[in-house]
Amino acid sequence: MDKYVTGAVIRKLRENKKMTQEELAEKLFVSSKAVSKWETGQGFPDVSLIEPLAKALDISVIELLSGEDIRNCNRSANMARGKFYVCPVCGNVIHASGEAVVSCCGITLPPMEPEACDEEHQIKVETVEDEYYVTVDHPMTKDHYISFLAAVSDQGVQLVKLYPEGPCETRFRKYCIRKMYAYCNHHGLFMLKL
Repeated sequence: MDKYVTGAVIRKLRENKKMTQEELAEKLFVSSKAVSKWETGQGFPDVSLIEPLAKALDISVIELLSGEDIRNCNRSANMARGKFYVCPVCGNVIHASGEAVVSCCGITLPPMEPEACDEEHQIKVETVEDEYYVTVDHPMTKDHYISFLAAVSDQGVQLVKLYPEGPCETRFRKYCIRKMYAYCNHHGLFMLKL
């Protein structure tokens, strides 16, 4: 395992909950000395304690193992502020309306940071009645292709998965679209603001 829960994380989360080492130990049915050893780096909690430890500290197991306490402050659910996560193993695409810890195929995925469109990844948008016709003039070979196109408004996400050797085009409903995205399997995420 590349990452394992550290003592500094346990101490920080315990103190944030205004809990003593003794109180945490009682919840986990271990000694306060064991908690002290974890927090000082002289030992690690047994793997069987990870789930109860996460529950006692009021976070998910993934957050505990990653060392991050993620709290989505985007309570208004403005989808335009969301993040895309793409699994490099299976190609799964996940959109979250705010900060999240996302895992797929056994790895924690970082949020994709979109870049402005360049010459090779130019998102072209034409209006056709009540839709946007979106294309990207990009190779669509088995090794190098645009994996998905997405249109994001304040209220939702329209996402179309594309496949190698297929056309790099789609149509999106025109309603309140603020951003268009294209994801290249070699160069990452590109964004066009409308």
